[in-house]
Amino acid sequence: MTAAPAWAREGSGGAVLELLVQPRASRTRVVGEHDGRLKIQLAAPPVDGEANAALLAFLADALGVKRADVALLAGESGRRKRVRIGGLAPAAAAAALLAKVA
Repeated sequence: MTAAPAWAREGSGGAVLELLVQPRASRTRVVGEHDGRLKIQLAAPPVDGEANAALLAFLADALGVKRADVALLAGESGRRKRVRIGGLAPAAAAAALLAKVA
């Protein structure tokens, strides 16, 4: 398997992803790499945690893991977020997400 990009690294019990999130986009999708992070556009607004909930649900679906395996580690109120994906290797997570680049 190829090496994971800089924004996907090994963490305790799975992959840790460094993300740049753009809420209130026209649709939810992976856009590509930006500023050393994976950029994800979310249709949800950044109100009352809606964007965070949408991000975690999107990642769980895109990576084929349970929602409980996806946790927000840092960046609750900012655009730069750190997320842990339990039980998944960083290279596998990166490959799955990059395959969804729109």
